[in-house]
Amino acid sequence: MYWLDTAMKSKRQLPSPRFVLPLINWGFPTLRRHKARMSKVVTVRDLQKIARTRVPKAVYDYVEGGAHEEISLARTANAFLRVELQPNVLRDISNVDTSIEIFGKKTAMPVIFAPTGYTRMMHHTGEPAVAEVAEKNNLVYCLSTMGTTAPDDLAAAVPGARRWYQFYLMKDRQASLGFIKRAKDTGFEVLMLTVDTPVSGVRARDIRNGLTVPPKIGLKTFLDMTTKPNWWMNLLTTAPLEFAAFRGYKEPLAQLAAKIYDPTLNFEDISWLRTVWDGPIIIKGVQSVSDAEKLADIGVQGIVLSNHGGRQLDKGPVMIELLPKVAEKVGGRLDIYVDGGFMTGQDVVAAIAFGAKAVLIGRAYLYGIMADGQNGVEKVVEILQAEISNTMALMGISKISEINSSHAKLRNN
Repeated sequence: MYWLDTAMKSKRQLPSPRFVLPLINWGFPTLRRHKARMSKVVTVRDLQKIARTRVPKAVYDYVEGGAHEEISLARTANAFLRVELQPNVLRDISNVDTSIEIFGKKTAMPVIFAPTGYTRMMHHTGEPAVAEVAEKNNLVYCLSTMGTTAPDDLAAAVPGARRWYQFYLMKDRQASLGFIKRAKDTGFEVLMLTVDTPVSGVRARDIRNGLTVPPKIGLKTFLDMTTKPNWWMNLLTTAPLEFAAFRGYKEPLAQLAAKIYDPTLNFEDISWLRTVWDGPIIIKGVQSVSDAEKLADIGVQGIVLSNHGGRQLDKGPVMIELLPKVAEKVGGRLDIYVDGGFMTGQDVVAAIAFGAKAVLIGRAYLYGIMADGQNGVEKVVEILQAEISNTMALMGISKISEINSSHAKLRNN
């Protein structure tokens, strides 16, 4: 038989360490289990797994959970499974450039740090740590009105970062003007108005865990929190958690929250906003083609297709599915951004193909900061940058501007 003849003709020799040792990547055993786990991180999902072990269940659920039965979350995850990328071969990809221009300034890749509330609850370093990563990597960071760092404090901490400000137009328009002036005076470039919160969504996990406004933490949640001593110690030995932008307000937290959401907000208010802010305005929370068209008519500079991470209306539209329809109608009239569950560079590239200017990430970098603080956020940037570059190269694309609708589709199954 052939294999036997070949084996008989092969010359045998003793195994040589010279050939084996270069193939082995053994290190000395370490008692620092967390450091060992972080060294093996390859994807954002790897960081998610570590994050789950680093913070109390209630905190992790606050990031991970959605509204009601979390059907929007499930549908979004399923939609990403249906993304199909179309590569082209025999293209020169010796120099892949992931950078884009946003409002006349270059940014390293089409990824923006989305506004997130209570960031210091996830890790005591909070918003300044995320913004510092943005500054270091030439990315945009958007601060939330519900953040645990005030706009002027963030500006002082990271004066060189590109900072956008997300806010809610409150019932008290005079108070709203104060927030707008504060953002302008401290160097925020863009005003991002969230419009999908006429009332708060019903977030079952948060209610069960007692993370409500005001908090109603029960014994079970409290005892679980005590199992994370590092998290507890950092929480207790740093500044108290607060909605920092509202520092100095005397009202109880529940009354304060009621002021933030204005159920009377309408398109005329967007027109008014343009008269009091002379920089770019982006409207976050758009979930239909018709609303996108109205906002384009009003003249805002951008919109964010967003269902609030599935935390407001459950069973609503899936953003990656809505994106091509909106781009078809208003692409070219304003910048289209999108958020909602983006965890990979492949899906970022798909979003650009579907018509997005850039993608906003929230949960992704919160997994990073829960997993390893600022280093974890840095790891998220490193992963996404590498994945976007690798995906573009495999698709025969050397610049973001070359990506078009032929490069991606959503499969029917």
